[in-house]
Amino acid sequence: MERQNSVCLLIAICCFSNLALGSQDLEGKWKLLKRSIGVSAMHMALLPNDRIIAFDRSHFGPSNITLPQGKCIKGVELETSDCYAHAVEFDPITRKVRPLTIQTDTWCSSGALLANGVLVQTGGYRLGERVVRYLKPCSDCDWEEDHQNGLISPRWYASNQILPNGKIIVVGGRFQFTYEFIPRTSDSDRKILYQLPFLKETMHSPKIPNNLYPFLHLSTDGNLFIFANDRAILLDYVNNRVMKNYPVMPGGISRNYPSTGSSVLLPVNLSSINVHINNNNKPVVHSQVLICGGTLPDSNENAAEAQIFLPAAKSCGRLTITAQNPKWEMEEMPLNRVMGDMILLPTGDVLIINGAAKGTAGWGAAREPVLNPVIYCPKINRFRILCPSLIPRLYHSTAHLLSDGRVLVGGSNPNVNYNFSALFPTELSLEAFYPPYFNLMSNRSRPSISTVKPGAFLKLKYTENFSLGFKLRSGDLGKIFVTMVAPSFTTHSFAMNQRLLVLELHGAVQKSHTAGDYIVQCSAPPTAALAPPGYYQLFLVNDGVPSKAVWVQMK
Repeated sequence: MERQNSVCLLIAICCFSNLALGSQDLEGKWKLLKRSIGVSAMHMALLPNDRIIAFDRSHFGPSNITLPQGKCIKGVELETSDCYAHAVEFDPITRKVRPLTIQTDTWCSSGALLANGVLVQTGGYRLGERVVRYLKPCSDCDWEEDHQNGLISPRWYASNQILPNGKIIVVGGRFQFTYEFIPRTSDSDRKILYQLPFLKETMHSPKIPNNLYPFLHLSTDGNLFIFANDRAILLDYVNNRVMKNYPVMPGGISRNYPSTGSSVLLPVNLSSINVHINNNNKPVVHSQVLICGGTLPDSNENAAEAQIFLPAAKSCGRLTITAQNPKWEMEEMPLNRVMGDMILLPTGDVLIINGAAKGTAGWGAAREPVLNPVIYCPKINRFRILCPSLIPRLYHSTAHLLSDGRVLVGGSNPNVNYNFSALFPTELSLEAFYPPYFNLMSNRSRPSISTVKPGAFLKLKYTENFSLGFKLRSGDLGKIFVTMVAPSFTTHSFAMNQRLLVLELHGAVQKSHTAGDYIVQCSAPPTAALAPPGYYQLFLVNDGVPSKAVWVQMK
C-alpha cells in the first residue's frame, strides 16, 4: 500500500539520476494516469476514436469493476452469475473508464483491427477458444460474439496479422500447427485449415513449447514472415508454400512464449531511393525485423520446478527478410530482458519497455523487474537507457503508442488470481511514458497537422499524392519527414500488426501565406502489401519532434 500511495502522489516522474545505473541523466518521464481501471490489462488495443480497449481473462473470479446493472452473465462454465467486467474502454484524455461485457473466456487470445476500424479478437480458453468477437469504435458499443462463424481450430496463444486483402490470418496456438483466415466470406473459408509443420518443428517440448505467440510480420513483398523459438520462415500463405527458410538466430536463446522476447518490423522507408530491383526484375522495398530478449530454453522449467530464475538474454537479432542471402546481425541491449514490449515510436525509434531480468513468462516465474525502458535507434544501431518507472510490469503487462506520442503502459499479473499482497501484486493501474522527444519540446515547437488534401474524410488511396498542411513556430523549421503507424493489438510482449511507414516526400517544404503555416507534398503507400487497408496514425516529424497524429484510412 505504501508503494501505491507514493505512486499516486506523483504527477510526473522526471529522471535526473538512477543509483543502479550510475549518476548519468536519464531521458523520459512517467505519469500515473489511473490508479485502477478495474481490470489488469493483459490485452490492449487502440481504436480509431482514440479509445483504448483493455481486457483480461474472465474465468478467474471477480475483477475490481462491476458490469452495469442488469448485465450479469450466467455462462455454462460459471456456477453463479458473474456481475464483474473483465474488459474496459479507457479514454486517455478524460481518463474515464467504461466497463464492457465478455461472454466467453479471452485468456491469452489474439486480435487485430479490420479495415473499417472494428476490433476483432480471436480465440481464448475453454468455451472461448473458437470464438471470434467484434467491437465497433462507438461511444456505447459492446462486444459482439460470433460462435457460428468462429474459428475452425481452437486458438490459445495464437497470433494475428492483417493481410493486403483486408482479411486476418490467425496462426498457431497451443498444439495447433495450422493457420486459417477470418472473417469468413465463403464456404471454402469455413472449411479450409492450412497445415504449418514449421510450428511443430520449432516446439521445444510439449510442456515448454517456446514457440507460442509466434512473431508475424507482413513482408513488403506480400508474404508472411513467421518466427518461432529461434528461427523463421517466409510463407506464401495463399498457396501454403514456404518461400524461404532463414538461418537459425545465433545464441541458443528461445524468443517465444514462455521464453518471451519481442519483435518488430523496423520502419519501412518508401522513398524511391530505397526501392531495389530483385532477381526477377521487380521493384522491392527492403524490410528488416528486430527481435530482442528472451531466455534459455529451459528457463521456465527451472523457475517452475526448482525456483531457479535464470538470467534473461541481452541479445537482439536484426534480419533483412527481403535479402537474397539474409544473415542475422547480432547486437546487445544494455539490460537483460524477458517479457519486454517493443513499441515503434513516430520518429522511427523502437521503445523497449516492461519485463524482468531473470526468469520467464508464467505464474510467479520471474524476478528482478526491469524498470528502465531503453530506446533503440535503427539508423545508428544504438541503445539508450531511459527513466525508470516505479511500478514493476511483469507477466501479462502491455504497452501501446497513443496518438499524442505518449506510450500507455498497463497490466502485470504474475498471479493466478487478483492478488494485491503477493511479491509482485496484480496491477490495475495505467501509466503514460513520455519518450525523449517530449524533452525536446522545451527548445523547439511541436508541429501541428492542420490539413490533409485531397484526403476526403481523411481517406487515402494507394499511390495518391496529397498535401499535408502543418503549423510551426516561425524559425523552427528543420528536417521534416512523415510517418504512418498501424495500431497494434498487444499481448504477451508482442504488438501484433504494428507497422511504421516513412512516406515519400516531393520537393521542398513550402511556406504558406499565413505566418507559421507550411505545406509538404507526400505520396500515399503504393500497394496494400506495404500498407494493408485500414486506419493509420499519420505523424509529421520536425527535427525529431512528432506532431500529434491524425487518423487516416487507407482504402
